[in-house]
Amino acid sequence: MPTLSVNNGVELYYEDFGTGDPVVLIHGWPLSGRSWEAQIPALIAAGKRVITYDRRGFGKSSQPWDGYDYDTFAADLDALLRHLDLTGVTLVGFSMGGGEVARYLGNYGSDRIAKAVFAGAVPPYLHKGPENPDGALDDATIKGFQDGINQDRIAFVDGFATNFFTAGSTLKVSDAQVRYAQELAHVASAKGTLDCVAAFGTTDFRGDLQKISIPTLVIHGDSDAVVPFENSGKITAEIVAGAKVHVIKDGPHGINASHPGEFNEALIGFLNS
Repeated sequence: MPTLSVNNGVELYYEDFGTGDPVVLIHGWPLSGRSWEAQIPALIAAGKRVITYDRRGFGKSSQPWDGYDYDTFAADLDALLRHLDLTGVTLVGFSMGGGEVARYLGNYGSDRIAKAVFAGAVPPYLHKGPENPDGALDDATIKGFQDGINQDRIAFVDGFATNFFTAGSTLKVSDAQVRYAQELAHVASAKGTLDCVAAFGTTDFRGDLQKISIPTLVIHGDSDAVVPFENSGKITAEIVAGAKVHVIKDGPHGINASHPGEFNEALIGFLNS
């Protein structure tokens, strides 16, 4: 089982398949690298090398008590890229994973990175307040997430997984897919699940996005009720010069699972452009 030791003895689990230009897939909260199942075969068939990894606290990676902030997450990603000596990389960040893409590029630059993809991603800044009226998450909503996790984490993530794949009032995946997402969330660190709410809910990525000068794709569902396009992807595309946008009609938050064909076509088309 390939793992990488990063700071304070944390072990990151990763998988590395295929050959060709490297694509690093960064998962959302509260899932793991297994959530990219619908993308990995398509990318390998398109001649890409595909690397997935489990964020600290999730999947098969270590579950430390702390370190659930984006500077640490970006350092973990940097350690993985250096460990595998990857260059010419496309970083694909889904939901919370989009924060790693932004913060990595903000902190470490693009020497190793060729392209960036923000998929249903949390940047530029989800926290809604006087300094950011366009945010999607106010203090009460963030506290509601935290209270739900503290009171009954399993029930909370089960409900969240359903919302993850719902557009309007319609579930866009099978019940089995929802259960699978729930099971991935169940095994995550309780502390990590909680602390990540503050990370993705209150981290300001606007300065990071302003530093991005590589080709960038924003892909988002138009019916995303978890990270609404108007509060995230639309603004990200306005900040990053020349960013391309692909909006998936009737797409919920989990578009890579609900609309894998369209998602993969848009992603591979961007990789090959």
